[in-house]
Amino acid sequence: MNLDIGFYWKLFLRRFPVMALLFTLCAGLGVFTALRTPEYFNTAARLLVEEPQIPSSMVASTVNTNATEQLDIIEQQLLTRANLIDIANQFEVYTDLSTAEPDTIVERMKEDTRIRRSAGRGEATLMTISFEGRNGQVVADVVNQYVTVVLETNSEFRMSRTGNTLDFFEQEVTRLGQELDERSVAISVFKTENATALPEDQSFRLGRQALLQERMATLDRDLRATENQRRDIEQIFESTGSVGNNQQQQAMSPEEQQLIVARTDLELALETYSEQNPRVTRQRSVVERLEAIVASQSIVAEQLQSSGEQVITPEEAIFHATMAEIENRFESLTSEIERTQIELEQNQADISASTINAIQLSALERDFSAVQARYNAAVDNLNAAQMSERMEVTSQGQRITVIENANIPQIPSGPNRPKTVVLTSALGLGLAGAFFVLLELLNRNIRRPAEFLSRFEITPIATIPYMESRQRRLIRRFSLIVATLIALIGVPLALWYLDQNYMPLNLVMDKVLSRLSLG
Repeated sequence: MNLDIGFYWKLFLRRFPVMALLFTLCAGLGVFTALRTPEYFNTAARLLVEEPQIPSSMVASTVNTNATEQLDIIEQQLLTRANLIDIANQFEVYTDLSTAEPDTIVERMKEDTRIRRSAGRGEATLMTISFEGRNGQVVADVVNQYVTVVLETNSEFRMSRTGNTLDFFEQEVTRLGQELDERSVAISVFKTENATALPEDQSFRLGRQALLQERMATLDRDLRATENQRRDIEQIFESTGSVGNNQQQQAMSPEEQQLIVARTDLELALETYSEQNPRVTRQRSVVERLEAIVASQSIVAEQLQSSGEQVITPEEAIFHATMAEIENRFESLTSEIERTQIELEQNQADISASTINAIQLSALERDFSAVQARYNAAVDNLNAAQMSERMEVTSQGQRITVIENANIPQIPSGPNRPKTVVLTSALGLGLAGAFFVLLELLNRNIRRPAEFLSRFEITPIATIPYMESRQRRLIRRFSLIVATLIALIGVPLALWYLDQNYMPLNLVMDKVLSRLSLG
């Protein structure tokens, strides 16, 4: 491909006014924007999230929010509408605060505020807060106020969490303590009302039941033996007129014989039973009664001997005394059987009731144990909450500290005027070059002999060039020079006029520069 430099140079000169217009327009806008954009200052403060001073294995904090989540919460609270408006008014961040809408102030504050966080595995969690404004003192005051709000918000957040946790467990311990007391009273009342039928005494009642049943069998045998003895003595007395044929019995009165037998039985009983045993007590009463009868008979016998009268025969006296003793024994056995039967029935009722009471008491104790377990857990959690609160009060837990405060910047951070001019000029050159290339691509006319060969594969014999008159050539050159002067001089003057009388051009370029990351 042969490059026809002369041809393209002529095209360049012909299109130069438009290309100069595009370049001048972009470069002029860039120059005016760089000159009219006010200086701004930027400063930043760095914060560090420190781990708890006391190991979590020793004292566990009740604030389980991790550092990243905590910083997210703090950032959202920091950038609230109320905070931003208050800070803007407090430090007079913008000159048009009295006329600007609150929404506009909030948006501008958010745009000028930069919050960056850095965290990673095995790395410290850092937070950088920066602000951009018209005055170095103002931006430093704003950033320091941001830092103050962050520290206060973090402290209030952690104290609120620990305080709420502590209040909850204090209320829970009080409530469970009252419920525990109620359960304990219910168990005590139940045991008092069923003192004779408690399940823990069941083994004693079963043993007592076996003893009473054995006593009933013994008393029944003694009662039947007593009945048989009474019947035999009555039959013998009716048949023989006496209760025995022993000469010793004839020599002694029946009461004396019974007294000897009774004393013998008492001695035998004392060898087996204690003094308080019912059998010993009963036998002792028999001995005492017989001793009283023998004593009274002796007195009566003496009186009869002195008077010479005989009231009753010895056999009848022996019979009546024997029958009286048997009757007394029968009554005693009957009374003892009745008392034993009543106690046995009561014991059986207590055994039956004990099974039901065991179920009810087990339910009460199970509820008591469940409440006790919850109470113990609440007390443990309360102790942990108290330790956590103490740790937060003394600033021994996780906290945010200031590594570097915001300093008052002495040198403006921007704008970067040379960069703005260079980039807008490069944009103008690019638009001019694009205009030239675009026209060349869109122009499909045949302007050179070489184009015949490239398009139609025809080699021309001869070509006749376009013959331009001298007058027309002068007019074309004059028009080209005028257009070029207008593009190079008139456009900057027009931009200056618009900037001075209608609207600052830097406002027009703000959006463009922001998209190019220049604003």
